[in-house]
Amino acid sequence: MPSRLRPTASFATDAILVGDPGRALLLAQELLEEPKMSNHARGLWGYTGRTPGGEALTIQSTGMGGPSAALVLSDLAELDVRRAVRVGSATGVEGGAAGGELVLVERAIATAGSAASFGLDAGEDAEPDPGLTEALREALGAGARSGAVASFDSTPPAGDSPGPAIATDMQTVVVLARARALGVAAATVLVVVEDGRSGAISEDARQEAERRAGRAAARALGDVR
Repeated sequence: MPSRLRPTASFATDAILVGDPGRALLLAQELLEEPKMSNHARGLWGYTGRTPGGEALTIQSTGMGGPSAALVLSDLAELDVRRAVRVGSATGVEGGAAGGELVLVERAIATAGSAASFGLDAGEDAEPDPGLTEALREALGAGARSGAVASFDSTPPAGDSPGPAIATDMQTVVVLARARALGVAAATVLVVVEDGRSGAISEDARQEAERRAGRAAARALGDVR
């Protein structure tokens, strides 16, 4: 039995990971036919069902920050999840991604903090699964930009970031590092919800971007089966 999740329905081998339980519900309604709640323990809402194409898919919230995501991912691996796409939020940096854009993560840069627990010193990279990332790139098409992101344990700052990162977030480096250790193929697409120039995007714009990212994630997972 997993340590954090308490399954109330079967989990799929493919999963979309989101931090926010509300986003899990949003994407379950967008992507699944007759979704069933597969976890509600600890407020980490999860849903499992089938896409309109008949493919089993789990959408699971991971909570806030890298350490929480790593624990949930460990439970998902125990539940036989083998492929996962993180659909998360990011902050754009000056000269990088702008609010409302989608970012396909090509590599995640560790900063000081919990990344060290997963074998990454500040400035080192965690890379996504190449096959799943290419499937995600194709699914996103021209609707996203690609690049590096930097992950922080606390709220990512607007403005400058380490190295060549075009955005910052709170989970991606840990998700990718932990997934590799667990033998789970993982990739990430992020919604840039604010930047240092124009501030936060509207809730409607955010949800529409999350839906676009979720649809691309579901397609990519189906393509790598």
